[in-house]
Amino acid sequence: MRKLLLLSILFAAFTSSVKAQELNCQVTVLTPRIQSSDKKIFTTLQTAIYEFMNTTRWTNDKFKSEERIECSMQIEVTERVSTDEFKGSIQVSVRRPVFGTSYNSPLLNYKDDDFNFRYIEFQTLEWAGESGRNPNLVAILAFYANMILAVDYDSFASLGGSEFFAKAQAIVANNSNSSDAGWKAFEGNRNRYWLSENFNNPIYKPIRLLYYDYHRKGLDTMTKTKDESIRAISTDIENIRRIHVDKPGSLIMKTLFDAKADEVVNIFSGASPDIKSTMVQILTEIDPSNTSKYQKIQTAGN
Repeated sequence: MRKLLLLSILFAAFTSSVKAQELNCQVTVLTPRIQSSDKKIFTTLQTAIYEFMNTTRWTNDKFKSEERIECSMQIEVTERVSTDEFKGSIQVSVRRPVFGTSYNSPLLNYKDDDFNFRYIEFQTLEWAGESGRNPNLVAILAFYANMILAVDYDSFASLGGSEFFAKAQAIVANNSNSSDAGWKAFEGNRNRYWLSENFNNPIYKPIRLLYYDYHRKGLDTMTKTKDESIRAISTDIENIRRIHVDKPGSLIMKTLFDAKADEVVNIFSGASPDIKSTMVQILTEIDPSNTSKYQKIQTAGN
């Protein structure tokens, strides 16, 4: 009887722990440029990051297993500076289910080339909070955990991710004196500083509002009211055109379409001729790097 009671308590604790986990984060560590016969440390690194992302409690919200946010981290280690010091890049992707379908819509697909860190084999990664003292590896992972949560929450509630964007910015501020790259404004215009700055900057609020309207009033209703949903998404994109006029080449705009370019091509390929024409004009203006993709909208279905 006592054994059964103990097992029940352990099961309840396990169930509670699972509900507290918000992310379903797949982690891959690649080392094609590392010349070494012993790469076991990278296997333990991959496991450590996987466990850190998926077992750390990032919010006070309860998630069922099937509600966890689908995301991934692809890390490429390009240089082993010393026994425990590494350089490389990290690509973070986030996906969101679309209501009534088996389709997952991309929310974020961002590559960070300032991924420098120290790691000792079998080291446990622990989060000390936004204002705590964290090694650079932990700080970067926590920064992206909050970015993942933020874009996901924004897609389900208008400006719903504000708390997590603010936490990401707090992590940046806490690392502003770090000697590691990626945390400071003057280091470049595409790093963690500017990513969090843009998402927290009121100037770019229309893009944050788009995350909700595009998904809840567009994609989530697409199977029932296709034409209305396409029009809603086209209006969302028209509404962010002014940002490009005022702030051309912004990181947040590029980040949005790095994730969404292929999807919007598919959406507007089934639109009416007038919407196709308008969208090709606007999309090639605000996201010129994907012009060749957007031009396919005009001829789709002809």
